[in-house]
Amino acid sequence: MEEKIYWSSIDLFPLETEEHNRIFPFYENLRQGRFTTTKCKGCGAQPWPPRVVCPECMSDNLEWVDLPTTGILDTFTVEEIGVPMGFETPLIHGLVKIKDGLTLFSRITDAKPDGLREGMKVKLKVIPIDRNRVIYAFTPEK
Repeated sequence: MEEKIYWSSIDLFPLETEEHNRIFPFYENLRQGRFTTTKCKGCGAQPWPPRVVCPECMSDNLEWVDLPTTGILDTFTVEEIGVPMGFETPLIHGLVKIKDGLTLFSRITDAKPDGLREGMKVKLKVIPIDRNRVIYAFTPEK
């Protein structure tokens, strides 16, 4: 009898290649340790997350710009129940201020909840995952 293999259809991470994702340069830059977003060449808007069309003026004339790789942990929450498969428990999420006017939601890694405090410095961490992909998180600066 032939064995059938069933692949899980649950994959929490996007495909990061040019053929699958129009913001693929974000992931290529991330592999190099660069944290980037798009900036509109027309109106100057710099949205997060990166876009293929400017949300302010609807132009598609965008360029990739670097963002800071360090920030300040504004606040955080700890998820201990209902953590998706493949993530450590507890799963820590935080709001990270990386520059004036830009606070983003991110995983916080390499830390225990009792070791975190609001206002502490954090830095970008690039995490390799399966299928030659990467994700990002922030981790406390030492």
